[in-house]
Amino acid sequence: MPTVVRCWRCQDEHTPQVFCPVCEALQPLPPDIDYFTVFGLVRAPMFDEQALANTYYDLSRQLHPDLHQTGTAEEQEASLQNTAVVNRAYRTLRDPVQRGRYWLELNGEQLGKENNKVPPDLALLVFEVQEKLAAGREAQSAGTDDALTSLKAELTQVRDELDDRMRGLQQKLAANFSQWGQTNSSTELLSELKRVLSDIAYLRTLTRDVEKAFSTF
Repeated sequence: MPTVVRCWRCQDEHTPQVFCPVCEALQPLPPDIDYFTVFGLVRAPMFDEQALANTYYDLSRQLHPDLHQTGTAEEQEASLQNTAVVNRAYRTLRDPVQRGRYWLELNGEQLGKENNKVPPDLALLVFEVQEKLAAGREAQSAGTDDALTSLKAELTQVRDELDDRMRGLQQKLAANFSQWGQTNSSTELLSELKRVLSDIAYLRTLTRDVEKAFSTF
């Protein structure tokens, strides 16, 4: 059954929403409210992102504390509480990776500790990158400028490859989102989503290692 709350002003019972549908009093949103519900979105990972942004800015204006300075204590508290909830929900849903992680949680899943394992598809690339970084540290210790210059050129190519792979993973993520609500098996889609998010997380770590090398070599 959907969650039902009671309006503090008129006592009407309704599903959680920013304003009471009867008396229009500002209502405190539950801290654990579904982020899709906050913005009136259908509960699915693929949606109109411009509509999300538009609703977010509308809510931000309506909830601004300055508009409720002369309101009741309930309205002032709801303004602050709802602003925090709306901001948190927007940060999560506007970013595809954060949205994917949240979607996993809504479906009782999470990346878990296996996220630390090297994804099979990236194993060779990881080995090559770590090898180059180790060579860079050795060249730096030895003060071999020519070797470092050559290595930086190689790392530039590696960085380009990492960027290409990230774009490919982002496309896979979007493709996964688009299949929810169709006839596909949710179990298979969840497994695929976990694999893509795990690859993205590991690729981001690898990219940070390469970027750090550029600033230290």
